[in-house]
Amino acid sequence: MLRSSPARVLDAGDEAAVTELLAGDPVGACMLAGRIETYGTAPGSLGAPLWGLHSGRRLDAVCLAGANLIPFARPGCEPAAATAFAELARRAGRRCSTIVGPAASVLPLWELLAPSWGPAREVRARQPLLAIEGPPAVTAEPGVRPVGLGELDTLLPAAVAMFTEEVGVSPLRSDGGAGYRARVAELVRAGQALAWIEDGEVLFKADVGAVSRAACQLQGVWVAPRHRGQGIGQRGTAAVVEYARTAIAPVVSLYVNDYNAAARAAYERVGFRQVGTYASVLF
Repeated sequence: MLRSSPARVLDAGDEAAVTELLAGDPVGACMLAGRIETYGTAPGSLGAPLWGLHSGRRLDAVCLAGANLIPFARPGCEPAAATAFAELARRAGRRCSTIVGPAASVLPLWELLAPSWGPAREVRARQPLLAIEGPPAVTAEPGVRPVGLGELDTLLPAAVAMFTEEVGVSPLRSDGGAGYRARVAELVRAGQALAWIEDGEVLFKADVGAVSRAACQLQGVWVAPRHRGQGIGQRGTAAVVEYARTAIAPVVSLYVNDYNAAARAAYERVGFRQVGTYASVLF
């Protein structure tokens, strides 16, 4: 760890500094900002340690060490943050399933952690971070709506299929899927799970998986395989954008794998534009 820039676990007294840091990139920091706005920075309420790196009195970087390891640093501070956070992460041992966040923060951190934490199951080094502010450029699908709690058992198989297809492993592999079911139910209760359901079949689904006051992030966008190639993904995403930007946050974002040319083209037609790059390390 750098003696001139020590990293430490932040506490409730650091909330203003963390908020100021994350405000520098509200879209890139959405996953962290939403957690801080809801729970603050005290480890007991946040549910996981939040590491911070200072230079003098200024907070230069943070890293949430929970189920996902999420680093975020000021531009130019990423190498120092990677060095400090890698030291803390090695001491704590790997407890996360993913390292995810801005690529400039994730990749140097993973380079230092790989010898002790590796190998990863997959490294997705270039995931365009897209955002839209304003109405979508295509017509929204009127059938897309927030899912009711009584429809959880209808939505869940589609959510499992999406997760398995995207991540490469089933969310049911541990605890019989109880934790994943609870997460989906949480999104439904919050009005953040949307779908187009006809005759008991989910044709399209998407979640507003991260929410801050300034921005929200779509996750889990999925079209039933037999309905693909019909423009449902574009119209469905447009409907979710309309809902999210009016009911949740003014800027709607998502990140997509760089090799998924079809999805990237569809999001561009909806009106999304690249505003950054994410990276994910999957274990």
